[in-house]
Amino acid sequence: MPQLNPAPWLAILLFSWFIFLSVLPAKVMKHTFTNEPTALSAKMPKTEPWNWPWH
Repeated sequence: MPQLNPAPWLAILLFSWFIFLSVLPAKVMKHTFTNEPTALSAKMPKTEPWNWPWH
């Protein structure tokens, strides 16, 4: 049965994984986000206490 001969399929599998692992990480690392996060200020905002009756 020729389907069980691993010679051509193993080479195709290894070659495709080599291409996958060499091309894809470069494309992923080049990805930029459309909304870059902004740095928060170091000053903490002033909070007001709540004067609720707790009874």
